[in-house]
Amino acid sequence: MKRQRGLALISSLLLLVIITLLALSMFRSFGVQERIAGNLREKDRALHAAESAQQYAEWWLLQPGAIAGGTVVCGPGFLIGTLGQGQICSNQLTQAPFNLLSVGALPWPAGVTFQPNGMSLAGNGANNDASYFGPPAFYIADLGPAADAQGEAYRVDAYGYGAAPSTVAVVESVYEVQQGVLNRGGL
Repeated sequence: MKRQRGLALISSLLLLVIITLLALSMFRSFGVQERIAGNLREKDRALHAAESAQQYAEWWLLQPGAIAGGTVVCGPGFLIGTLGQGQICSNQLTQAPFNLLSVGALPWPAGVTFQPNGMSLAGNGANNDASYFGPPAFYIADLGPAADAQGEAYRVDAYGYGAAPSTVAVVESVYEVQQGVLNRGGL
């Protein structure tokens, strides 16, 4: 009895502290991973919203009468794309009257908003899905004749939000509409 100095007690307490620290760090990393997954989900939702507005703009360009309406100098204001509206602008987002505007400064002062069916903007969406911060929007700029001289080139810029104003995606495409092209409803 005299020779025991509590070495087993000190060793077991030290092992207990090490195991506790490992368990706490493991639980803490689970929370970080959940936040990363949530951020990735919101980023994907914003990208899908932006792509839906971009695809609507490209579809709208192929509609009869869309190009026949010509281009206008776009100023501040929005049209509503869900009513089948669109607008072709002769000025780009970085030109007058928006020459101080960066394409990344959102929301843009002009364009067309497009809210797809089933997209909830306030409160909870259908089936308690998270809502979006705002409707996606697009801006179509006429770039002039296409490089192959077969049609007209248009630049389509679009953005979409996730659930928060800080979660946003911007997409851009250059779309050519050739003369004599008809949309037969296949896409």
